[in-house]
Amino acid sequence: MIETDRRGVLRASAGLAVASALAGCADDSTTGPAPARDRPAPTRKAPHAAPAPGRFPGLPDQIAHGPRDRPRVALTFHGQGDPATARALLSTAENAGAKITVLAVGSWLDAHPGLARRILDGGHDLGNHTHHHVTINELPEAEAYAEITGCADRLRRLTGSIGTWFRPSRAETATPLVARLAHRAGYPHVLSYDVDSLDFTSPGAPAVTRKIASEVRAGSVVSLHFGYADTVAALPAVLEDLDRRGLRAVTTTELLT
Repeated sequence: MIETDRRGVLRASAGLAVASALAGCADDSTTGPAPARDRPAPTRKAPHAAPAPGRFPGLPDQIAHGPRDRPRVALTFHGQGDPATARALLSTAENAGAKITVLAVGSWLDAHPGLARRILDGGHDLGNHTHHHVTINELPEAEAYAEITGCADRLRRLTGSIGTWFRPSRAETATPLVARLAHRAGYPHVLSYDVDSLDFTSPGAPAVTRKIASEVRAGSVVSLHFGYADTVAALPAVLEDLDRRGLRAVTTTELLT
């Protein structure tokens, strides 16, 4: 059962975006045509099915962590930036036997469509982080919904599924309106986090590792980013620290089921 505490599950009724998170998703997207290696692979004959509302019954509208009584954590990455960084992070995780969750920006997927299938083929979760990476909690209803469905459409086109998870852009939690819009678009839960690595501030790999190590515990959901060299450099040490502590990095879906 999901534990509720001061930094734990955040319900949609709280509806407050955390101001410090506004800087946490700095726009590091790249432009230009996708390289050949990032062109979309052929769609599989049996694509992933889109999730139905209530896929995880009993969980709240907004989730910041999983069960505290199992030795698992979820490393979640905001998906945008240099695709080479993304591939390096995926390979590092896979070489260590870890699985991650990628919340992708739709415009990033447009520029690098092959990465959607690359993420899924590695056994990772793939979800929605809006289409243009704007401050979604401040948008009018129609524009906010278009941001969610725009990314969902790209995910469906590239993989056959909208993905299971939605995380608001430039905010730690969603307002009640954005949470309702996400549910309408097919995402029963908004994925928040209880550990912020602050890797987007480029503090150096040791600082990223220390920040995570000082706060992570069983059930934690950790916020990280593609597109930052410090994150690539820190990930091996992060995974080694988790292993020493008997914690396993799994997808968010595995964390919560």
